Amino acid sequence: MSHAAERHHRGAAPHDAAPHEAAPQEAAPQEAAPLETGAGPIAAPDSGPDLRPGGARMERVLARETSSSRASAAIIAAILVIGLCGYALLETAVRAVGQPPWLIDPQTAADRVTALPAGVAPLLLGVTGAVVFAAGLFFFLNAVLPGRRARHVLADPRAAVVVDDEVIASALARRARLAANVTQEQVMVVVSRRQVLVNVRPTSGVPLREADVQAAVEAELRAMAPSPMPEVRVNLAASGVIGA
Repeated sequence: MSHAAERHHRGAAPHDAAPHEAAPQEAAPQEAAPLETGAGPIAAPDSGPDLRPGGARMERVLARETSSSRASAAIIAAILVIGLCGYALLETAVRAVGQPPWLIDPQTAADRVTALPAGVAPLLLGVTGAVVFAAGLFFFLNAVLPGRRARHVLADPRAAVVVDDEVIASALARRARLAANVTQEQVMVVVSRRQVLVNVRPTSGVPLREADVQAAVEAELRAMAPSPMPEVRVNLAASGVIGA
Protein backbone atom coordinates (compact mmCIF):
# COMPACT_ATOMS: atom_id res chain seq x y z
CA MET A 1 0.00 0.00 0.00
CA SER A 2 2.76 2.39 0.79
CA HIS A 3 4.51 1.74 -2.54
CA ALA A 4 1.27 2.11 -4.50
CA ALA A 5 0.41 5.27 -2.64
CA GLU A 6 3.88 6.56 -3.28
CA ARG A 7 3.58 5.83 -7.02
CA HIS A 8 0.17 7.46 -7.14
CA HIS A 9 1.51 10.49 -5.37
CA ARG A 10 4.46 10.74 -7.73
CA GLY A 11 2.21 10.34 -10.81
CA ALA A 12 -0.18 13.04 -9.66
CA ALA A 13 2.51 15.47 -8.82
CA PRO A 14 3.13 16.69 -12.40
CA HIS A 15 -0.56 17.36 -12.92
CA ASP A 16 -0.90 19.28 -9.70
CA ALA A 17 2.28 21.19 -10.31
CA ALA A 18 1.37 22.37 -13.86
CA PRO A 19 2.42 25.97 -14.21
CA HIS A 20 -0.31 28.52 -14.70
CA GLU A 21 0.20 31.48 -17.02
CA ALA A 22 -0.23 34.78 -15.30
CA ALA A 23 -3.11 36.89 -16.60
CA PRO A 24 -1.83 39.80 -18.62
CA GLN A 25 -2.02 43.02 -16.74
CA GLU A 26 -3.87 45.80 -18.44
CA ALA A 27 -1.61 48.69 -19.19
CA ALA A 28 -2.61 51.89 -17.51
CA PRO A 29 -4.03 54.35 -20.05
CA GLN A 30 -1.64 57.10 -20.85
CA GLU A 31 -2.78 60.55 -21.71
CA ALA A 32 -1.64 61.80 -25.10
CA ALA A 33 0.70 64.71 -24.92
CA PRO A 34 -0.94 67.90 -26.17
CA LEU A 35 0.24 69.19 -29.54
CA GLU A 36 1.98 72.49 -29.51
CA THR A 37 0.16 74.85 -31.83
CA GLY A 38 1.84 78.09 -31.05
CA ALA A 39 0.72 80.93 -28.88
CA GLY A 40 -3.03 80.42 -29.33
CA PRO A 41 -5.68 78.18 -30.86
CA ILE A 42 -5.93 77.89 -34.62
CA ALA A 43 -9.16 79.38 -35.87
CA ALA A 44 -11.20 77.71 -38.58
CA PRO A 45 -10.74 79.23 -42.02
CA ASP A 46 -14.34 80.38 -42.18
CA SER A 47 -14.56 81.72 -38.66
CA GLY A 48 -11.86 84.36 -38.74
CA PRO A 49 -12.84 87.99 -38.41
CA ASP A 50 -11.49 88.82 -41.87
CA LEU A 51 -13.88 86.34 -43.55
CA ARG A 52 -16.97 87.77 -41.93
CA PRO A 53 -19.08 90.35 -43.78
CA GLY A 54 -17.27 93.65 -43.38
CA GLY A 55 -13.86 92.07 -42.73
CA ALA A 56 -10.79 93.18 -44.61
CA ARG A 57 -10.29 89.83 -46.33
CA MET A 58 -13.94 89.59 -47.30
CA GLU A 59 -13.79 93.08 -48.78
CA ARG A 60 -10.89 91.97 -50.96
CA VAL A 61 -12.86 88.91 -52.08
CA LEU A 62 -15.86 91.07 -52.99
CA ALA A 63 -13.65 93.53 -54.84
CA ARG A 64 -12.17 90.68 -56.85
CA GLU A 65 -15.60 89.25 -57.69
CA THR A 66 -17.04 92.59 -58.80
CA SER A 67 -13.99 93.88 -60.68
CA SER A 68 -13.02 92.79 -64.17
CA SER A 69 -9.63 91.26 -64.82
CA ARG A 70 -6.98 93.19 -66.73
CA ALA A 71 -5.21 90.04 -67.81
CA SER A 72 -6.21 90.44 -71.47
CA ALA A 73 -4.81 93.98 -71.70
CA ALA A 74 -1.64 92.91 -69.89
CA ILE A 75 -1.16 89.96 -72.27
CA ILE A 76 -1.62 92.17 -75.34
CA ALA A 77 0.86 94.71 -74.00
CA ALA A 78 3.37 91.97 -73.16
CA ILE A 79 3.09 90.46 -76.65
CA LEU A 80 3.64 93.84 -78.30
CA VAL A 81 6.64 94.67 -76.14
CA ILE A 82 8.18 91.21 -76.58
CA GLY A 83 7.66 91.35 -80.35
CA LEU A 84 9.20 94.82 -80.64
CA CYS A 85 12.18 93.92 -78.48
CA GLY A 86 12.67 90.63 -80.34
CA TYR A 87 12.64 92.39 -83.69
CA ALA A 88 15.09 95.03 -82.49
CA LEU A 89 17.39 92.29 -81.18
CA LEU A 90 17.17 90.43 -84.49
CA GLU A 91 18.04 93.50 -86.55
CA THR A 92 20.90 94.36 -84.21
CA ALA A 93 22.32 90.84 -84.44
CA VAL A 94 22.03 90.85 -88.23
CA ARG A 95 23.87 94.16 -88.44
CA ALA A 96 26.52 92.93 -86.00
CA VAL A 97 27.44 90.00 -88.25
CA GLY A 98 27.53 92.22 -91.33
CA GLN A 99 24.42 90.86 -93.03
CA PRO A 100 21.75 92.99 -94.75
CA PRO A 101 18.81 94.04 -92.58
CA TRP A 102 15.80 91.75 -92.39
CA LEU A 103 13.25 94.57 -92.79
CA ILE A 104 14.92 97.89 -92.01
CA ASP A 105 18.21 98.90 -90.50
CA PRO A 106 17.80 100.21 -86.92
CA GLN A 107 19.92 103.28 -87.66
CA THR A 108 17.86 104.06 -90.75
CA ALA A 109 14.62 103.65 -88.81
CA ALA A 110 15.88 106.00 -86.10
CA ASP A 111 16.85 108.62 -88.68
CA ARG A 112 13.41 108.44 -90.33
CA VAL A 113 11.62 108.82 -87.00
CA THR A 114 13.79 111.81 -86.15
CA ALA A 115 13.09 113.41 -89.54
CA LEU A 116 9.28 113.12 -89.23
CA PRO A 117 7.07 114.43 -90.79
CA ALA A 118 9.44 114.83 -93.74
CA GLY A 119 9.20 112.09 -96.34
CA VAL A 120 5.83 110.73 -95.16
CA ALA A 121 2.45 111.39 -96.73
CA PRO A 122 0.18 113.45 -94.44
CA LEU A 123 -2.66 110.90 -94.71
CA LEU A 124 -0.43 107.99 -93.72
CA LEU A 125 1.06 110.02 -90.90
CA GLY A 126 -2.39 110.95 -89.60
CA VAL A 127 -3.67 107.36 -89.72
CA THR A 128 -0.57 106.05 -87.97
CA GLY A 129 -0.86 108.72 -85.27
CA ALA A 130 -4.55 107.91 -84.72
CA VAL A 131 -3.82 104.19 -84.35
CA VAL A 132 -0.99 104.82 -81.90
CA PHE A 133 -3.13 107.27 -79.94
CA ALA A 134 -6.07 104.81 -79.75
CA ALA A 135 -3.79 102.01 -78.56
CA GLY A 136 -2.21 104.22 -75.94
CA LEU A 137 -5.60 105.45 -74.76
CA PHE A 138 -6.85 101.85 -74.49
CA PHE A 139 -3.97 100.77 -72.26
CA PHE A 140 -4.09 103.98 -70.23
CA LEU A 141 -7.81 103.64 -69.46
CA ASN A 142 -7.37 99.99 -68.55
CA ALA A 143 -4.63 101.02 -66.14
CA VAL A 144 -6.36 103.90 -64.34
CA LEU A 145 -10.09 103.14 -64.51
CA PRO A 146 -11.66 100.56 -62.18
CA GLY A 147 -12.98 97.76 -64.34
CA ARG A 148 -16.40 96.60 -63.21
CA ARG A 149 -18.26 93.39 -63.85
CA ALA A 150 -22.02 93.37 -64.34
CA ARG A 151 -22.61 92.37 -60.73
CA HIS A 152 -23.98 93.80 -57.50
CA VAL A 153 -23.37 92.89 -53.88
CA LEU A 154 -26.51 92.13 -51.88
CA ALA A 155 -26.62 92.96 -48.18
CA ASP A 156 -26.69 89.91 -45.89
CA PRO A 157 -25.71 89.75 -42.20
CA ARG A 158 -24.31 86.21 -42.42
CA ALA A 159 -22.62 85.95 -45.80
CA ALA A 160 -21.44 87.92 -48.79
CA VAL A 161 -23.79 87.58 -51.78
CA VAL A 162 -22.73 88.59 -55.30
CA VAL A 163 -25.45 88.51 -57.97
CA ASP A 164 -25.25 89.10 -61.71
CA ASP A 165 -27.14 92.09 -63.03
CA GLU A 166 -29.12 89.78 -65.31
CA VAL A 167 -30.59 88.02 -62.29
CA ILE A 168 -31.56 91.35 -60.71
CA ALA A 169 -33.07 92.50 -63.98
CA SER A 170 -35.16 89.33 -64.23
CA ALA A 171 -36.55 89.81 -60.72
CA LEU A 172 -37.32 93.48 -61.33
CA ALA A 173 -38.96 92.70 -64.67
CA ARG A 174 -41.28 90.22 -62.97
CA ARG A 175 -42.20 92.79 -60.31
CA ALA A 176 -42.81 95.48 -62.92
CA ARG A 177 -44.92 93.10 -65.00
CA LEU A 178 -47.14 92.32 -62.04
CA ALA A 179 -47.51 95.98 -61.15
CA ALA A 180 -48.33 96.97 -64.74
CA ASN A 181 -50.53 93.91 -65.36
CA VAL A 182 -48.87 93.17 -68.70
CA THR A 183 -47.26 90.17 -70.32
CA GLN A 184 -43.61 89.21 -70.11
CA GLU A 185 -42.90 90.45 -73.63
CA GLN A 186 -44.09 93.97 -72.73
CA VAL A 187 -41.43 94.62 -70.08
CA MET A 188 -37.69 95.00 -70.56
CA VAL A 189 -35.32 95.89 -67.71
CA VAL A 190 -31.69 96.95 -68.09
CA VAL A 191 -29.57 97.05 -64.93
CA SER A 192 -26.30 98.95 -64.79
CA ARG A 193 -24.12 99.91 -61.87
CA ARG A 194 -25.93 103.18 -61.13
CA GLN A 195 -29.25 102.91 -62.94
CA VAL A 196 -32.18 100.56 -63.54
CA LEU A 197 -34.04 101.30 -66.77
CA VAL A 198 -37.54 99.81 -67.00
CA ASN A 199 -39.21 99.92 -70.42
CA VAL A 200 -42.92 99.07 -70.43
CA ARG A 201 -45.29 98.82 -73.38
CA PRO A 202 -48.80 99.12 -71.91
CA THR A 203 -51.83 97.29 -73.19
CA SER A 204 -54.09 99.40 -75.38
CA GLY A 205 -57.15 100.61 -73.52
CA VAL A 206 -55.76 99.72 -70.07
CA PRO A 207 -54.73 102.76 -67.99
CA LEU A 208 -51.25 102.55 -66.49
CA ARG A 209 -49.47 104.98 -64.20
CA GLU A 210 -45.72 105.30 -64.35
CA ALA A 211 -45.55 106.04 -60.61
CA ASP A 212 -47.09 102.66 -59.74
CA VAL A 213 -44.49 100.74 -61.72
CA GLN A 214 -41.63 102.81 -60.32
CA ALA A 215 -42.85 102.36 -56.73
CA ALA A 216 -43.09 98.59 -57.19
CA VAL A 217 -39.59 98.33 -58.68
CA GLU A 218 -38.09 100.55 -55.99
CA ALA A 219 -39.71 98.44 -53.27
CA GLU A 220 -38.19 95.31 -54.80
CA LEU A 221 -34.79 96.98 -54.93
CA ARG A 222 -35.00 98.01 -51.28
CA ALA A 223 -35.79 94.41 -50.37
CA MET A 224 -32.74 93.21 -52.29
CA ALA A 225 -30.54 96.03 -50.91
CA PRO A 226 -27.89 95.91 -53.68
CA SER A 227 -24.67 97.86 -53.28
CA PRO A 228 -24.40 100.37 -54.80
CA MET A 229 -28.10 101.16 -54.92
CA PRO A 230 -29.06 102.04 -58.52
CA GLU A 231 -31.58 104.71 -59.46
CA VAL A 232 -34.84 103.55 -61.03
CA ARG A 233 -36.09 105.07 -64.26
CA VAL A 234 -39.34 103.98 -65.93
CA ASN A 235 -40.19 104.60 -69.57
CA LEU A 236 -43.74 104.02 -70.84
CA ALA A 237 -43.98 103.47 -74.58
CA ALA A 238 -46.22 105.86 -76.46
CA SER A 239 -47.82 103.04 -78.48
CA GLY A 240 -49.60 100.23 -76.71
CA VAL A 241 -50.01 96.54 -77.43
CA ILE A 242 -53.34 95.06 -78.43
CA GLY A 243 -54.47 92.72 -75.68
CA ALA A 244 -55.41 89.13 -76.39
